[in-house]
Amino acid sequence: MSQTPAESTESPDSAAVSFRSEVTVELVKHSAADSDVLWAARVSTAGEQSLEELHKDPERSKGLINYLMRDRHGSPFEHNSMTFFISAPIFVFREFMRHRVGWSYNEESGRYRQLEPVFYVPGQSRKLVQQGRPGKYEFVEGTPAQHDLTGRVMEDSYRRAYDAYQEMLAAGVAREVARAVLPVGLFSSMYATCNARSLMHFLGLRTQHEQAKVPSFPQREIEMVGEQMEAHWATLMPLTYGAFNANGRIAP
Repeated sequence: MSQTPAESTESPDSAAVSFRSEVTVELVKHSAADSDVLWAARVSTAGEQSLEELHKDPERSKGLINYLMRDRHGSPFEHNSMTFFISAPIFVFREFMRHRVGWSYNEESGRYRQLEPVFYVPGQSRKLVQQGRPGKYEFVEGTPAQHDLTGRVMEDSYRRAYDAYQEMLAAGVAREVARAVLPVGLFSSMYATCNARSLMHFLGLRTQHEQAKVPSFPQREIEMVGEQMEAHWATLMPLTYGAFNANGRIAP
């Protein structure tokens, strides 16, 4: 049976190996507000007078934000910034790297530090069974036996991999070589910086939502990250967020 995130076991080399089923997302800094969209949009007709939008209530221009979103005038949504600190399995970050425009990343390095033995094991709510063919498949609940098997096999594999990693490090093998034995279920951490437009594109692909006009089929683990990023963004730019949902969650 998979252990909870708070539990750990001891490997033969006395390194505490722990297992987690949850990802974490922290908003560490931001410069993002609905007014950023308005002054960026109004410079095309108001020039220097567009600076007045910095001190006005953006609620009065809610219709403009919706118009920009609806008609896909995207560049005004780029004049803001959000930086997140994300802790997730490596395989999630490899999917993240598919998003290149409007994103900046810095991830912890297995070349420069010894990687901590924290590994991903799906929680009981994670659907395990895939049905159908690519493009039309769905995931359904796993049986208790399948969950037990998944947790046991993953945890045993992780322990063996980390023992091998430690054995090589103890023998003087460089970290950048020894890390090759570690699986993609290892937790890593990174800073990810984006703007609202690039985040909307990410959310359109990496989350499922009842208001989405275009269906998406994300892996659950990256969707968990996306849901937490979305919650942070919704509080920073509520008018932009509302227009995004109202117009089918399609990035402008």
